[in-house]
Amino acid sequence: MKQDRTYLFESESIPKAVFALSVPTAAASLVTVLYSLADTFFVGLANDPIQTAAVSLAAPVLLAFNAINNLFGVGASSMMSRALGARDLKTVARSSSFGFYGSLFCSLIFSLLALVFIEPLLYMLGASAATYQPTGRYLLWTVIVGAIPAILNVVMAYLVRAEGATSHAALGTMSGCFLNILLDPVFILGFGMGAEGAALATLISNCFAVLYFIAYVFIRREKTVVSLNIRLFSLKGRVPLGVFAVGVPASIQNLLNVAGQIIANNLAAGYGTEAVAAMGIGMKVAMVPMYAAQGISQGVMPLVGYNYASLNITRMKEAILFTAKITFGFLAAVCVVFELFPSTIVRWFIQDPATVAIGQVLLRGLSLAIPFLAMDFLAVGVFQAAGKGNLALFMAICRKVILEIPFMFLFDRLWPMYGLGFSQFAAEFIMTIIGTVLLVRFLHQTERSVHDQTA
Repeated sequence: MKQDRTYLFESESIPKAVFALSVPTAAASLVTVLYSLADTFFVGLANDPIQTAAVSLAAPVLLAFNAINNLFGVGASSMMSRALGARDLKTVARSSSFGFYGSLFCSLIFSLLALVFIEPLLYMLGASAATYQPTGRYLLWTVIVGAIPAILNVVMAYLVRAEGATSHAALGTMSGCFLNILLDPVFILGFGMGAEGAALATLISNCFAVLYFIAYVFIRREKTVVSLNIRLFSLKGRVPLGVFAVGVPASIQNLLNVAGQIIANNLAAGYGTEAVAAMGIGMKVAMVPMYAAQGISQGVMPLVGYNYASLNITRMKEAILFTAKITFGFLAAVCVVFELFPSTIVRWFIQDPATVAIGQVLLRGLSLAIPFLAMDFLAVGVFQAAGKGNLALFMAICRKVILEIPFMFLFDRLWPMYGLGFSQFAAEFIMTIIGTVLLVRFLHQTERSVHDQTA
């Protein structure tokens, strides 16, 4: 590993190190939702709630990609960062190879399953007679054909970021995102393909991003610690166990998010196509700060993991505290903007009056949860970086299974349709308390453990 990256983890000032790692990571983390937002925006220019609803209904399947992204991306990058802190470069290379080929194989299986079970999948997503065909065409290009490049794009960004090359990780993912934004109006409006055109643009953009990362690893093969050597891939030894210890809980966490979104879409479907489109727009807009916060917490993972492995707990705590401050401040500011201009924001994506009327209320409710994501995501990121996948899984189960999903049904019953937008706020408020308690307890236990080792 290059000396400047060692300096970044060990000696750089905390603010500079956190920003160097988290800003490109937050930008890269936004790629999935920005792809979807771009699709929603340009499809919405046709002012057709059916086409907009199709993109919204397909969103949980694209979100499900993150189950594989987290399994191999978060898991392998956590393993790599801790191995770098311990100066174990062989494990770093094996972890990156395992992450790449594991995600390649699983994304292929994902595509085949979607192809075989496309009809029941569409009905499970809440597709109606009107939205069945456009949703199916959207899934054809983004999932059945496009799962492999979409997943490798994100996983390779994790692997590159784990060695500290955050600028290249961001450049690769964001270049694909910008290409998608350029191609969307061509296919959607120029060729009149609607939701299917958005999907085709997404496929091409993801392929471009993957080619960037492959070229990066090949060109820097003498300098990078990221390896795509298939001979290093093995299902035996401590690498798979180390990757899965963090990746499996992170993957389950994402699957629970998918389940929550499917439930929300199905509940909204009972109120009509406009409600589905409004819920989709509101959730995607709220996902922008959510993914940014998640990206910040994942960005500091290499810094936390490196210093955790090298027993520099003081530096690790400083990084966590600084990250908590900047994340909460950013999310609070976004919340204020969303609360002040909800109808304007919804109109960016669609002009249909009924959809806008529903969407502005849902967005206001979703916005209230945004500041409370700071501690939730940060605690999960710290636990993943330290290899404490059990704590991350516990928080995921609390967040979705115990709190948010039951709140969806409760709030929808108390305040039909509009209550769905406020269920996440109730859940995240409680999760902030749980996450803070668990994080403080983890730091105290780590300090005692290090003191005992060095005494």
